[in-house]
Amino acid sequence: MLKEIYSREHRIIVKRLKEARFESGVNQTEAAKQLGKTQSFISKIESGQIRIDILQLKEFAKIYQKPIDYFIK
Repeated sequence: MLKEIYSREHRIIVKRLKEARFESGVNQTEAAKQLGKTQSFISKIESGQIRIDILQLKEFAKIYQKPIDYFIK
């Protein structure tokens, strides 16, 4: 049996991060530049390989022009 590393809630946040990026018309490279990170950092977040903290989530919300509760409802 395959054991999941991350919870269902984490997968929902990741899904919403991707959706918000698409809706805002920002690609991974642009988002990374605005965050001062690499494109691979964004890719790893969106693939669920790494988690982000609340401060990073606030930055994503700002870049994608979404309220923070959009990601955690």
